[in-house]
Amino acid sequence: MAASVPADARTTARQRLRAWMLQGLADIGAAHRAPAEPAHRGQRWWRVMCLTGVDYFSTLGYQPGIAALAAGLLSPIATLVLVAVTLAGALPVYRRVATESPHGQGSIAMLERLLSFWKGKLFVLTLLGFAATDFLITITLSAADAATHLVENPHVHSALQGRQMIVTLILIALLGAVFLKGFLEAIGVAVVLVGIYLVLNAVVAVAGVWHVVTAEHVITDWTHLLTVQHGSIPAMIAVALLVFPKLALGLSGFETGVAVMPHIEGDPDDTEARPTGRIRGAKKLLTTAAVIMSIFLIITSFVTTLLIPAPAFRPGGPANGRALAYLAHEYLGPAFGTVYDVSTIAILWFAGASAMAGLLNLMPQYLPRYGMAPHWARAVRPMVLVFTAVAFLVTWLFDADVDAQGGAYATGVLVLISSAAIAVTIAARRAQQKRWAIGFAVISVVFLYTTITNVIERPDGVKIGACFIAGIILLSFTSRLARAFELRVTAVLLDDTAQRFVRDIAQRRIRLIANEPHRGDLTEYRNKAQQIRADNDIPAEDDLVFVEVTIRDPSEFESELHVNGDVVHDRYRVLRLESAAVSNALAALLLHIRDTTGQRPHIYFEWTEGNPLAQFLRYFLFGQGEVAPVTREVLREAEPDRSRRPRVHVG
Repeated sequence: MAASVPADARTTARQRLRAWMLQGLADIGAAHRAPAEPAHRGQRWWRVMCLTGVDYFSTLGYQPGIAALAAGLLSPIATLVLVAVTLAGALPVYRRVATESPHGQGSIAMLERLLSFWKGKLFVLTLLGFAATDFLITITLSAADAATHLVENPHVHSALQGRQMIVTLILIALLGAVFLKGFLEAIGVAVVLVGIYLVLNAVVAVAGVWHVVTAEHVITDWTHLLTVQHGSIPAMIAVALLVFPKLALGLSGFETGVAVMPHIEGDPDDTEARPTGRIRGAKKLLTTAAVIMSIFLIITSFVTTLLIPAPAFRPGGPANGRALAYLAHEYLGPAFGTVYDVSTIAILWFAGASAMAGLLNLMPQYLPRYGMAPHWARAVRPMVLVFTAVAFLVTWLFDADVDAQGGAYATGVLVLISSAAIAVTIAARRAQQKRWAIGFAVISVVFLYTTITNVIERPDGVKIGACFIAGIILLSFTSRLARAFELRVTAVLLDDTAQRFVRDIAQRRIRLIANEPHRGDLTEYRNKAQQIRADNDIPAEDDLVFVEVTIRDPSEFESELHVNGDVVHDRYRVLRLESAAVSNALAALLLHIRDTTGQRPHIYFEWTEGNPLAQFLRYFLFGQGEVAPVTREVLREAEPDRSRRPRVHVG
């Protein structure tokens, strides 16, 4: 019979696993460090560009095929429209986003500042839903396309045929394993993959151009067919503009470009408040990536349209989702084609790395701060497991089909780009930069048109996005409800007067009166003190100090507690607090007084009139409600030892 594992050994193993899972928990959220602290040095901008480039550049694996299916012979012209929108629209927008939001939150943080209270939180949760759609579908779609390239390779086609789902799930699991190992390793892998992939694509592009140039009839046949089908150049441009929204996946790299900004190396004198070097590096990253991608898109759309028969692009065809791989096998031989397939599979698999990095940077900066995620959501490894599990579910629901996921991917990308364009338009207007505001407004209209057109043509995308939004909102409010009675105060800061009040009353029994001021006149304070003394048999000679809480933004969850001392009507001492919730603020103050004075303070309340359920909803949504029992519950959770817990009296 096998020997049983001792209980203490099992406990130690669990503790080690917990420590490993939550490693780096305190380091997450660098954006909330004090401005005087030095910024994280990070990586050179071109290395981080490779991390976002595994997403952006990997679209070359399927973008030419998408363009050919959407625009047919007009694919090169439609791609020129895409490039124009990229360089004249998306690039200026995200360069401005990098300046306005250098900590990786992107346009969501810019728009969050415009709305307060619950409106702002719900708006941010909606945008996070589309961001989750964009990033998670990036992971699943790229892995599915990598599996397609692997399954369609002639050397392994017979062995892997019909196993698309299994291959996709294995690739997603391997991606999650990389992030469980460590994030910096992901950047090193990305640099190698992007370098090799771009070189191989350059070889395929040059070979394609050579065959187009040497086979003169190819160009003449193409121009003849264009004239027959569309008649004139203005008609061609008009059709290209109409089909452009279907090519929107070619804009997919910008949101991840700003999401990975925190990993860019800054100047030695950078701070988190003013990361000038990081912003400059991010702009170089965005510009260089956009220019490289634009050149490749123009050339590859041209050669694939002219050299690949139209039926080959259709679903089930040999060029569907792998147009450049088709050319690599056709014109450079099976050996080079296989090398190209391996490179494409690798970069498509790893394209999810930039999306995973974006999720790991974006979600912890919002949900835990809103109280809408557990504490462990700030740690990398638990979130990697969560996102990997969701990616498994999405892959299973879509049967690992690239085309089926395209609508959701495009919707997520376009909503985020449109929100970014609107955000920078507002920022330019507030900065009184009239020309920039007009320019960004025009760009916003273009992206809104593109988004609406995409949603009309592929409504499944917005439906999937709505599912992500609903899931995030449901889980967020469930978490907020579960954490409602947490202390929720990160620090208690008393001014000099408040500190003097505390030192003075610490000489005797500490008695505080919770007061909700109305008129604030002398009669109100005198009557309140008399009532509390009568209800609780407090001797006339005992000191009483009033405590009043002002609610600033009840939708916030964690905040610092600022306590100011004041003397009203030359007689009554008042501690004034500012917080997101009355009960949590009072509990935090009581515990702080206990810890600094060594005495258990007493606080006195009046019962609140009204339905208990309605009072709890007031507390949950507006930070008020039935204060006395909630204060006691917050104290009970924060201090399990009853002998050390501050005393709560209700009369």
